[in-house]
Parts: sequence; structure tokens; C-alpha cells
Amino acid sequence: MRFTRPFLTLSACALTALSVASAAWSSDLTDLTDADRDAFRAEVRAYLMDNPEILMEAIAVLQERNDQLADVSDSNLVSANAVALFESPEDLVLGNPEGDITLVEFLDYRCGYCKKAHPDVAALLENDGNIKLIVKEFPILGEASVLASRFAIATHLEAGNEAYAQVHEALMNGGNNVTEGSLKRLLRGTDVDVDAVIERMNSDEVTQIIAQNHALGQAMQINGTPAFVMETAVVRGYVPYDSMVEIVAELRAQG
Repeated sequence: MRFTRPFLTLSACALTALSVASAAWSSDLTDLTDADRDAFRAEVRAYLMDNPEILMEAIAVLQERNDQLADVSDSNLVSANAVALFESPEDLVLGNPEGDITLVEFLDYRCGYCKKAHPDVAALLENDGNIKLIVKEFPILGEASVLASRFAIATHLEAGNEAYAQVHEALMNGGNNVTEGSLKRLLRGTDVDVDAVIERMNSDEVTQIIAQNHALGQAMQINGTPAFVMETAVVRGYVPYDSMVEIVAELRAQG
């Protein structure tokens, strides 16, 4: 699913002009002499210079075809990786767990565009009320990013989805200077065993979850954050609120 310019076709006059030009030089373009070939090229160039809008129409056609191929490819990627995308028990789940639309977000807690997208995603969940959000920890911006993701995942393993959601919210709204001390403070005043979370951060289980997410991202041709999978649609990069609403509406219209 992509939002592109309206589909345009090459105009009949352009095709007619090129056909007439080619017929004027030879009934078989392979039989043109060098002189005829040069003259034919000059005629085509002159026509395009006089009608530059033809080039824009051709570019639009090419873009539309490329978008259609990309949509098919993304849909196939989602189908091939559906279990890992939508059914992993290690992921944070927000919004409506029974929603009719599932949104998967790959994010890095130190990613500026992820932080920019965060209030838009939150508004979408609140205003729509029927969207399930699955968060994929996808740390790609250095050791501090990995540290933050390890802490978030370890919190989930130790204390469940609600505590995970609290840490997630704090990390998305906090700064990028992530340390073990700053992470501990995120659970201050809660019933979560912070020492147990810290101890679990470097466990094989947490390492495996992050590795699985990285492998899934590679399989989905995702190499940056944020990235969103919305049912069969894949959007790589920041998406403003209005665009997300539009995508959701189109998905629902498709049934």
C-alpha cells in the first residue's frame, strides 16, 4: 500500500508522433542507416523538448509500476513472517489487544524520529480505540540503545506487560543519555524487583529476543527506525498522524 501520484499514461499524441516519425525513416528500425538513425533521434528529441510533460507522464507510469511491485513484495514479506510479526509473546502490547487492526512498530529508544512518532502513535491508539500495537525492540544506534532495550525486555520478563509499558513510555519521553543508573530510576517507586531486572538484562533469553528482532527486521527489509507494519502494509520511516489515519481507513475499507 503506497500513496503516490495519480496513475498517468503516455498520451496518444506522443505515441502517434513517434510512430509517424519512425515510419518516415523506415518500416523496420533495425534497417535504419546511421544518418537516418541520427535524424530519427533528433526528431524524437525535438518532440520531447516541445512537449516535456510527456517525460513527467512516463516517470509517473514508471513510479506507479514500481510502487505496485513494491506493494506485492511487502505483502509477501508480511505473509512469510506473519508469526514472528504478530504472535511473539515477548513483545510489548499496547492499545486494544482485540483491535481489528494490528500495528507493529520497530523502534530504537534513542532514535529521534521514533520519539517524534511516539505522540502520533499514542494519539492513533487513543482516538481510534480499535488498534492493537505490538512493539519490536530494534536497537541499532549503539550500545546505549542496546542497554535500553535490554532493560525494557528484562522488565517484561520479570514483571509483565504493564511494567514494560511504563518503562517504554519513560524511555520514549526521556533523553538519550541512557545508563544503568538512569534505567534503575525508571522503576523507582514500583513493586518491580529492580535488581532482578538488572541481573536479567544480560541473560541469553534477552540476547535471543533482540537477535530475533534484528533477524526479523532483515527479513522484512527494514534497516532503520521507526518502521511500521500495518496489516499488509509496510512503512519504513516516520509517518505523521494524518497519514496513519489514512492508512488505517484504507485497510478497513479493503476488509
